[in-house]
Amino acid sequence: MTTAKALPLMTDRLGRHYQPIWQPDLLLVCSSVALLLLGLVMIASAGIDVSEQLFGVPYHFALRQAIYMLLGFAVASFITVMPVVYWQKLSALLLVAAFVLLVLVLIPGIGQEIKGSRRWIDLGPFGFQPSEFAKIGMILYVSAYLVRRRDEVTSTWSGFLKPVLILAFAVLLLLMEPDFGSVVVILGTILGMLFLGGVKPGQFFLAMAAALVAVGVMAFSEKYRVQRLLAFRDPWADENVYGSGYQLTQSLIAFGRGEWFGVGLGNSMQKLFYLPEAHNDFIVAIIAEELGLVGIFILLALYVVMIHRIFKVGRLAEMKANLFGAFACYGIGILFSAQAFINVGVNTGLLPTKGLTLPLVSAGGTSLIVSMGLIALVNRIYGETLRMEGKK
Repeated sequence: MTTAKALPLMTDRLGRHYQPIWQPDLLLVCSSVALLLLGLVMIASAGIDVSEQLFGVPYHFALRQAIYMLLGFAVASFITVMPVVYWQKLSALLLVAAFVLLVLVLIPGIGQEIKGSRRWIDLGPFGFQPSEFAKIGMILYVSAYLVRRRDEVTSTWSGFLKPVLILAFAVLLLLMEPDFGSVVVILGTILGMLFLGGVKPGQFFLAMAAALVAVGVMAFSEKYRVQRLLAFRDPWADENVYGSGYQLTQSLIAFGRGEWFGVGLGNSMQKLFYLPEAHNDFIVAIIAEELGLVGIFILLALYVVMIHRIFKVGRLAEMKANLFGAFACYGIGILFSAQAFINVGVNTGLLPTKGLTLPLVSAGGTSLIVSMGLIALVNRIYGETLRMEGKK
């Protein structure tokens, strides 16, 4: 069984020994920074022509991503120095704030409607997406709940149903936007956390079955979702190739052009107004075209390292009885895994088309800042776990 190593003693200028406040997980930090830099480079490449046409400058999307990265580093720095216990105490308040924001975004004049969905709050030069904040609120609240009501969760139906009802309320608000992608991700994340938190298998599988039925009903409740599902089955059909299946076919063309080593950075043809959202939801296709299958392997390897370290930190925290930190890490790991899997699956045609960003890589302000903040929280949990080990 792997155990955490105690923090090594440091020596100051006067020769006195002391223990550092925290120590980062270097593999987690390095893989996360590598994904950030890869994303910035690929956004600059994928968005250069669209940026030139829309804004008159070639690197608008890259500059905006860089600004969001700076804001993300500021948020991450704040989270890094804030003890995890405060997040546990503030978890209920953060959840309430998330619900308030999810309601506000539905109000005309406050929420900004884009392409038929009301998912953003306009903050002048920036847009804020409440659903991203809701992911934090749900993860932190459920983590605190699993610690506070652990016996009730593992032994009674009421302990299991309380967080499920809160989850249902969050799902309802997200469907009113609508944001089907966030619904699927949050459902999977919270149910996964409850399973790891010790709910009975029967309760978990019943909830999973209910969630799958609900997702199926939601998928067929709107005409545009049905069209996407039909296009997913045969995107090359005459009625789909220039309609609901257009993005998928253009993405698959990008994968085919990339072959093993790609056509070279900056040489993509699909980004020249063929593939919509090339710098955002379909950036994986541009990576495949310009960097080839080797580039995709590198991208996936970085995610494997990052997510493995997140779950590893969660396991170490659980072994040292830091249960809130453990459940928070598990939730964050599931969240990143689900989003990366869905985004890559959509780009490769394994899943129906659904707008969902690739964490740390796709263009997107709120998603990027939230993702960087969550990585910082995992690092803080890791440092505190090592200090707990060092005191024994």
